Amino acid sequence: MDYREEMKYLRDTLNAHGYRYYVLDDPTISDYEYDHTLRRLEDLEKEHPEEITPDSPTQRVGGPALSEFQQVEHAVPLESLQDVFDGDEVCDFLDRVAEQLPDAEYSVEPKVDGLSVALEYENGVFVRGATRGDGRVGEDVTENLRTIRSIPMTLPEKLPRLIVRGEVYMSRAVFEELNAQREINGQPLMANPRNAAAGSLRQLDPKVAASRKLDIAIFNLQLAEGKEFSTHTETIEYLASQHFKVIPNRCLSSAEEMLAEIERLNDVRMEFPFDMDGAVIKLNDLKDREKLGSTAKCPKWAIAYKYPPEQKPSELVDIVVQVGRTGVLTPKAVLKPVRLAGTTVTNATLHNQDYITQKDIRIGDTVIVQKAGEIIPEIVEVVKDKRPEGTVPYLLPTVCPVCGAPVSRDPDGAAVRCTGAECPAQLLRNLTHFASRAAMDIDGLGPAVMGQLVDSGLVKTAADLYDLRAQDIAQLDRMGEKSADNAVHAIAKSKDNDLWRLVFALGIRQVGEKAAKVLAKRFGTLDALAAASEEELTTIDDIGGITAAYIRQWMENPQSQDLMARLKAAGVNTECKEKVLDNRFAGMTFVLTGALERFTREEAGEMVEKRGGKAASSVSKKTTYVVAGPGAGSKLRKAQELGVPVLNEEEFLEMLQ
Repeated sequence: MDYREEMKYLRDTLNAHGYRYYVLDDPTISDYEYDHTLRRLEDLEKEHPEEITPDSPTQRVGGPALSEFQQVEHAVPLESLQDVFDGDEVCDFLDRVAEQLPDAEYSVEPKVDGLSVALEYENGVFVRGATRGDGRVGEDVTENLRTIRSIPMTLPEKLPRLIVRGEVYMSRAVFEELNAQREINGQPLMANPRNAAAGSLRQLDPKVAASRKLDIAIFNLQLAEGKEFSTHTETIEYLASQHFKVIPNRCLSSAEEMLAEIERLNDVRMEFPFDMDGAVIKLNDLKDREKLGSTAKCPKWAIAYKYPPEQKPSELVDIVVQVGRTGVLTPKAVLKPVRLAGTTVTNATLHNQDYITQKDIRIGDTVIVQKAGEIIPEIVEVVKDKRPEGTVPYLLPTVCPVCGAPVSRDPDGAAVRCTGAECPAQLLRNLTHFASRAAMDIDGLGPAVMGQLVDSGLVKTAADLYDLRAQDIAQLDRMGEKSADNAVHAIAKSKDNDLWRLVFALGIRQVGEKAAKVLAKRFGTLDALAAASEEELTTIDDIGGITAAYIRQWMENPQSQDLMARLKAAGVNTECKEKVLDNRFAGMTFVLTGALERFTREEAGEMVEKRGGKAASSVSKKTTYVVAGPGAGSKLRKAQELGVPVLNEEEFLEMLQ
C-alpha cells in the first residue's frame, strides 16, 4: 500500500470510528487505538502536506484566527417560530391549520436551547456553515463548525448541493467542566450552556471553539438537489443515514396526543444531553407546508411551545457562605428538599449581599424557587405573609470563614472577597496561576498535578513548591521519576525569573503582565514595591487608584508578608533584571495587529517596552503608531478612521535600528 492509499484508509477508518463515537455514542475501539491511528495520519500528512483533504480528522482543530466573520446570505431563509405558552394556544394553532388541512399529521420534537446554524455541502463535502443571523443573512463560522466532531465532513451520498439546519449546543456536562476550569483560572463563569455555546461558536480563533467541545443536533432539511421527499420524517431518516446526529421526533394527529407528548418531553428533558426550552410542533407533510406558506416573520405550519420555569415553595433553613477559588464569598441558601425540573433541589444561589438585601431574604423564610436556565436553582421571591417572628436581615461575615483574613468589597462591583494570600479555599487557583506559563513558567505543574499536590498536603502555599523533592512528586498519579525530575528542575529554574514574573504570579488583583512589568521596572526590587505608598503608586502610568489600593491591601496583609519572606528565603529572585536599552519610544504608544513575519506581536511589544515605549491592545486617539502586518482587520480600520500613523513591518524595524 503506497502512502496515498494508506492516508485514505486512515482517514476513512478514523472518520468511521468518529461517527460511531460522536454520533451513535457506540465506540468500537479504545481511545488509545484511535489516538495511535491519528498519530500515524498526522505523521504522513507532515511528510505529504499536498495530500491533506478537507475531510481529514486532523483538520478538526480549525485554521488560523480570523480578524472578523464574513456575512453569508442563506440560500433558504432560516425562519423563526411563533412561540405559544399554553394548551389553548396549541389548540388555536391546530384549529387554524385544520381549516385548510383537516387530516394533517404533525411532528413533535424537543426544542434545543442553542444556536441555530445552516450547514452546506457540495458533492457530499462540507463547504460552509453559517449562523442564523436575521434569518436571511448570517455569519460564516465554517472553521469553528469544523471543530464539532459530530458534524460529518463528507457524506455517503454525493448530492450536488445539500443544506441542513441544526442547533449547536454545549452539553450540561461540558458546561459544568468548563465553568470549573474557569473558576480555577479566575475567569468569570458562563451564565448557562446556551450562552456558552453561542460565545464559543463566535470565537475568532477556531482553536478556542475546539476546546469547548460543542455538539450539534440536526432538525431540518433545507435543500437537497436531486432528491425528493414527501414528509419531514423521511428527511430526518435520510439525514440520519448520512451520518448526521438528528433530533428525535414523533408523528401525531390529535391535539390530545400532542399535548401529552409535550408533557412527556417536559418530564424527560433532563435525560437529553442538551438543554431544551420547549417542544416544536410542525406539519409532517412537506407539500402541506408549501400550501400554508409563511408570514413575514415565521412559517404558518409550525409553532414552538415554550416551557415555563417550574416554581415551587420551600423553607430556607440556613445560609452558608462558600469561598470560591478567586476569593469571592458566595452565600448559598440551604432549603428543605423540593422537586424541580426532574431533580431534587436542596440549595439555591443567593449571588451576593445586594441580591439578599434587595429581596430581603432571611433564614426561616418561605421562598419560591425555580431553576434559572434549567441549571442553577435560584430564589424568585419571599412569601412575606409566611415569615416567622424573630427573623433578622442577613449580612455576610466581615472575615473569611476559611482563613479568618479580612474581607473587602469590590469598589467596582457587588463581590466581597477574602484578602488572604494563603487562604486554603483559593490555594489551587493561586498555585495554578503562580506556576502558569505567563507567570513563573514552571513546566509540568499544570492544574491536575497541582491539584494532587494540594490534596496530598505537600503544598499549602506557593513557597512550599520550592521545598518539593523529586520523590515527593514521583508518588503522584501518572508522575514517574523522569517527570518528577523535570518538574523539580523547572521549579529550580523559576528562581531566576525576572521580578515582573514574580509580581504577576503573586495574583494581586488588577495587576496583569503589563502592570507587573511597569512596577518591576519602576521599583527595581520586591521590597521597594512592598514599601511604596498608594500615592506613589498612582503616579505610575497604567496604575490607577483602584489598582494602587489593591496593591497596598495585598502588601499589608500578614499572609502576603509571610509568603514574600518565604519566597526570598527559598532563593527566588526579587530584583528586576530587564534593563531599558534606551528611551527613544518614551511617551509613545504602539498597537500591533496582523501577522508579523520576523517576530510575534508579543516579541515586538517587548522591543517597544525595552525602548521606553508602551504596547497597547486597542487603538485610540492616544495611540502613536499602529504596526500592521498581513491580516490586520478592525484595528487597522480604526487607526485609519482616527488618522493614527500606520507602519508596516519594515518601517517598524527601521525605527528599532
